[in-house]
Amino acid sequence: MKKQILSLIAVALCALNAADTVVKLPEPNKKGGMPLMEALANRKSSRAFNSKAAIQPDVLGDLLWATWGFNRPGLRTAPTAINLQELDVYVLKEDGCWLYDAEKHALVRTVAKDLRPATLGKLRQNFVLDAPVTLAIVADKAKATSLGNKDFSEIDSGYLSQNIYLYCASAGLATVVRASFPPTLAKEMGLKDTQQVTLVQCVGWPDKED
Repeated sequence: MKKQILSLIAVALCALNAADTVVKLPEPNKKGGMPLMEALANRKSSRAFNSKAAIQPDVLGDLLWATWGFNRPGLRTAPTAINLQELDVYVLKEDGCWLYDAEKHALVRTVAKDLRPATLGKLRQNFVLDAPVTLAIVADKAKATSLGNKDFSEIDSGYLSQNIYLYCASAGLATVVRASFPPTLAKEMGLKDTQQVTLVQCVGWPDKED
């Protein structure tokens, strides 16, 4: 019995350590990319992903910085109402659910489980499982209304989504934003009661031309 208890404790500690893993991302390349007008001309939704083509850390780092990184002291690549910065970006991958820490430009694993299937709603959009990355934009509703203002977090989420689209167009990645996901996703991600998933967006290398 004692050995069984010790084994359970060891398993629990391993799971805790797995959930607390921190991965520093390569510094973003802020000089490269496609000219804005060309990126706008190439911006589109794509649902055909190459499931065997991984997104490398440097590309993921650039994507996350473009989405919601700091581009000057205390300020971000996307606006929020009254600069409340009430949003977080989570990265759902095969090796777990990761919170993007923009200040440290790092990923913090919050759940050691592939949660991409948990984003599938009634529409059963199975292409989701082919995309190596799903970004989940999460709003803290308490923070969004902390100054007594109207909640603009869903509008603010749209700015992040467009940043994802433009980066993907520039880098040759495929992406599609999705508003169809089950309400159980927040629980699967271990979010607080005040937090709400506003959008999820699949990202990967294209499998074929749409």
